[in-house]
Amino acid sequence: MALWDRLRDSAQTMQTQLQSKKNELKSGGFRDASMAMCALVAAADGQVDPAERQRVASLIATNDVLRNFPADDLQRRFDENLAKLTADFSLGKVGLMQTIGKVQKKPTEARAVIQIGIVIGGADGDFDKTEQALVREVCFAVGIDPAEFDL
Repeated sequence: MALWDRLRDSAQTMQTQLQSKKNELKSGGFRDASMAMCALVAAADGQVDPAERQRVASLIATNDVLRNFPADDLQRRFDENLAKLTADFSLGKVGLMQTIGKVQKKPTEARAVIQIGIVIGGADGDFDKTEQALVREVCFAVGIDPAEFDL
């Protein structure tokens, strides 16, 4: 099986798993951690490409699990997180990792945030090494073994 097919299948599997937990994923902490994860993946290489920003924003708006929250609120939070990363990537990253770390005591939410990162990262068919490393770092931040997600 080609790498692209494995990535696509993995992203689809993650999305299916997320949908099965949709009713458990309604907290503000999950919302905030998810938008932090989306911003981090979009800017994983230290830059925010306008095309990538638009692609991630589109995925946020159409993700079934994230429909638990108002789309305009998610967009605002995503944009605010990207602004933090654009202003000072290192400092912004620390703040966003702290936001994500708040779901550590809720394993279902923590796993869902990681899955969202994988779905977002693999959506363009190239879950690159920088994005994988970032999602792996998030795994450590929430106390989940990256091997659980083949990272």
